[in-house]
Amino acid sequence: MFEKLKSLHVATAERAILQLFDEERAGDFSIRADDLLFDYSKTNIDAAARDGLIELLNSRGVAAKRAAMFSGEKINETEGRAVLHTALRNLDGEAVKVDGQDVMPGIQDTLSRMETFASALRGGEILGAGGDRFTDVVNIGIGGSDLGPAMVYLALAPYANGPRCHFVSNVDGAHISDILVGLNPATTLVIVASKTFTTIETMTNAQKARAWIVASLGETAAGAHFVALSTAADHTAAFGIAPERVFGFEDWVGGRYSVWGPIGLSLMLAIGADDFRQFLAGAQAMDRHFQHAPWAENIPAMLALVGIWHNQICGHATRAVLPYEQRLTRLPAYLQQLEMESNGKRVAMDGTDLPYESGPVVWGEPGTNGQHAFYQLIHQGTRVIPCEFMVAQEGHEAELADQHHLLVANCLAQSEALMRGRTLAEATEIMSQKGLSGDEIERQARHRVFPGNRPSTTLVYPKLTPFVLGQIIAMYEHRVFVEGVVLGLNSFDQWGVELGKELALALSPVLAGSEDGADKDGSTRMLVAHLKR
Repeated sequence: MFEKLKSLHVATAERAILQLFDEERAGDFSIRADDLLFDYSKTNIDAAARDGLIELLNSRGVAAKRAAMFSGEKINETEGRAVLHTALRNLDGEAVKVDGQDVMPGIQDTLSRMETFASALRGGEILGAGGDRFTDVVNIGIGGSDLGPAMVYLALAPYANGPRCHFVSNVDGAHISDILVGLNPATTLVIVASKTFTTIETMTNAQKARAWIVASLGETAAGAHFVALSTAADHTAAFGIAPERVFGFEDWVGGRYSVWGPIGLSLMLAIGADDFRQFLAGAQAMDRHFQHAPWAENIPAMLALVGIWHNQICGHATRAVLPYEQRLTRLPAYLQQLEMESNGKRVAMDGTDLPYESGPVVWGEPGTNGQHAFYQLIHQGTRVIPCEFMVAQEGHEAELADQHHLLVANCLAQSEALMRGRTLAEATEIMSQKGLSGDEIERQARHRVFPGNRPSTTLVYPKLTPFVLGQIIAMYEHRVFVEGVVLGLNSFDQWGVELGKELALALSPVLAGSEDGADKDGSTRMLVAHLKR
């Protein structure tokens, strides 16, 4: 199927996307679901290409793998685990079994405990060791234990009516130092998010935060100011955290898929249990759409197929995620981890080499900031970079509706400009109107030519609410799943992060001077010597 699709691409590669537009194009190559509109008409995908992509999807057994995921089968084969982040937002509680056991009672109990804790802290029933209300929450985690809640907290700022949240991830001491310097230990709650409670970056920062609390309030106060998101009861107890302040999650929830459960506790403290449930409800709605909508009307599936068309078929190795929503400023970074850690693999599920490229390089920045940074390369650079725009119909600031209209105009204009471009003749006419003549007209005109024919998609949502944000994140999760199944790889392990961690642990005593590092390469030995000088 890949070769058939590549043949279709080669046959139409020089065709202008604009030529595809007739009266039906925009409607036929867009999908509406739950007040979302996904438009992929500004791509070179035509009916034949779409049919071929859906045929590819069917040939790879995506429907069966989807059913296996939702039912709790161990589709993470390299680790022997189920993949059940979807169960965390299964608000109706239908049974989901792993090894014959229904996991939903445990999930619902944990959610209820989180809600009880969050409501009591927000209401002033849970206080600091000195009787002070908590005004600030510091979430210490890394990877999925940081990117998810940090991204969502910024996105849902209009709903944040609880304590202020701060997020520490980097083992660089500057990160935790810069966060703690502006806080009062007496009114600060620290959440330590580590499933094993051994993640070196997280636990290093957690020990610094504990020392900060103890230095101000005393050793006996520490327990009142900490919460653990972990399954390692022995480690959390040794740290001084009471069992009722420990919220665990199972190994069938991967870190980058974990914001829906205990890792989202900081969010629940910030926005309250009701809005957190709305966040889960939005994701659940997308789950149902993904499970039941036909492929051609299925937003995550078609988003995945557009990505496969651009990357594996057309050879565009990167994609830009461009939310025209300032509060989604961390979404591109979140999707970097979600997509590149999930599908950045080189071997298929059976261990053989992939016969095609794996996942794309994902990056981006909110509009309109990106327009004044990297859009130059997107519009006139030598590489084609497919773009994924997203924009709300309505902003939260009703009194600033004129600015939102300007924002939307910029978003739509950028996708139109990428597709339409500007010819040399058009640029020459502009230069002529500016009074240029002779050779100078063409020289200047060539700098103002836009190749055009550069593809983009646009997601329009009504307003960035907890429900809508839940839909958007779940949409991307399922997009990654579909791409992984089509490519035949495991989207739910991440062995690529292990080697660097192992070598870092081995280098630590070398830098400390307790080992000589004689087994290291010449470059590493030189760098260590320079750093120790």
